[in-house]
Amino acid sequence: MTEETDKDADLERHASKMAKKKAARDKIMATKTDEKGLIIVHTGKGKGKSTAAFGMIFRHIAHGRKCAVVQFIKGGMDTGERNLIKERFSDLCEFYTMGEGFTWETQDKARDIAMAKAAWERAKELIRDESNTMVLLDEINIALRYDYIDITEVVEFLATEKPHMTHVVLTGRNAKDELIEIADLVTEMELIKHPFRSGVKAQIGIEY
Repeated sequence: MTEETDKDADLERHASKMAKKKAARDKIMATKTDEKGLIIVHTGKGKGKSTAAFGMIFRHIAHGRKCAVVQFIKGGMDTGERNLIKERFSDLCEFYTMGEGFTWETQDKARDIAMAKAAWERAKELIRDESNTMVLLDEINIALRYDYIDITEVVEFLATEKPHMTHVVLTGRNAKDELIEIADLVTEMELIKHPFRSGVKAQIGIEY
């Protein structure tokens, strides 16, 4: 058998294998007929939780779908996502920055709690509005971790009042077990390496 014949045989085996794989996948996909608004959680110590969530927000904007963002913590930071959405896409995406920074920066627990509760009230209004196809609750998990917002109330609201076709994305480290339990999609970002540990500060276009 020549080298060229061996190559042809290998290509045929590969084509046959891929055809079987496609047939199996098509069969699985044919069973996936349901459509609904998802509860999506991005958590973990790794970088990229909010970044991935904003990727979905921009997808909705690109499809001309109305969406909204509520930032629970990052009020003290000037971010590229917020600037772009407010300047270019405010007709499609409402954007609310309700927090004033991380709690160790404000050093005022009572104010932090008040701001978190106000952010949650705004979030509920936006989720109830069925014209919004996605609502991003950025860094809400931090507010939940410190018990600034009652996790039981959040879970009950999402379970009973979220419109059927509305997607809700919740980001931040240390997602509560109760939230993970009711979520449809949970991704944990794993930290392997981070430049901050090597003395590299947060940079434009990477962190904000």
